[in-house]
Amino acid sequence: MVTLAMFSTSCVTLKQYRELTSKNQSLEDAMAQLQTVNRDLNILQTENQSRIKVLESQIADQEGLILDERRKCNIIEEKYLKANDLYKNLLKIQNELMSGSDVETRRLLTDLQQNQQELLEKEDSLRKLEDSLNQKKKNLEILRKDFENQQVRLVELENVLNQKDSIMTALTSKVSEALFSFRDDELSVEMKNGMLYVSMEEKLLFKSGSFDVGDKGKDAIKKLSRVLEINPDIQILIEGHTDNVPFNGATNLMIDNWDLSVKRATSIVRLLVQDSKIDPSRLSAAGRSKYVPVDTNETVEGKQKNRRIEIILSPNLDELYELISK
Repeated sequence: MVTLAMFSTSCVTLKQYRELTSKNQSLEDAMAQLQTVNRDLNILQTENQSRIKVLESQIADQEGLILDERRKCNIIEEKYLKANDLYKNLLKIQNELMSGSDVETRRLLTDLQQNQQELLEKEDSLRKLEDSLNQKKKNLEILRKDFENQQVRLVELENVLNQKDSIMTALTSKVSEALFSFRDDELSVEMKNGMLYVSMEEKLLFKSGSFDVGDKGKDAIKKLSRVLEINPDIQILIEGHTDNVPFNGATNLMIDNWDLSVKRATSIVRLLVQDSKIDPSRLSAAGRSKYVPVDTNETVEGKQKNRRIEIILSPNLDELYELISK
């Protein structure tokens, strides 16, 4: 009941709070999925390269086997011609000896039958070799087609990845240029895991324990907003972070660091969409409280770095997911 009373007098309703919490979880899942996709793509690329090497080796082996089979066929054809010549000679001898000794004639006929049998066996062996050669040719063609398909898939994936990398690289440059006038100890711009992180420290944006953005912070947010307006395919997540010092200004609006981090994130969201063409559906706000520090909370400097807003910009990966699903 106390919680319901708090939300009934708060600017953020319970429904909104739950929606924000759900969006936060969804975005965390999306980030985890993106990292998984990135890792899977790297594994997929490595596996495809390994498959290509295996296929190339198999093709080379098959071509070598085909050459060996052709040489065997040539040898058998030569033997066939010799056997055929022998058969003709035997027939000639048979005809010449028809009037001669019966014993010699039977011996020659026996030799002739034996040579005929050997000739039939060699012809059968030659047909088997030809069938084997034709099957190997078919297998080689299947390997080549599979190799070509793998190459096409790999090129498509590389093109999409390169396109996303180019978009994020260009976005990094534009954001860095827009925020160039701010000091390094006020904000930083960094590319990590295929996403762009714009981290703004508390002293640039808020007074201690407050979620009202100061004039200098508003200037920074507005400059960033103008860059995001012209990049409609970029998804925007705003995360609020605190140090580990408990919030001591409990009111109906805020009772702890969770509330403070959420309120600060939503303040940045409102500034980004205020007087801008950014589609609000691209934005999400999340409070992370003290649980994702970037430095130690044992020093004043470390706590100062942990009190921050992180604006996480990520590309639209629908096309990439579609390629992977195929």
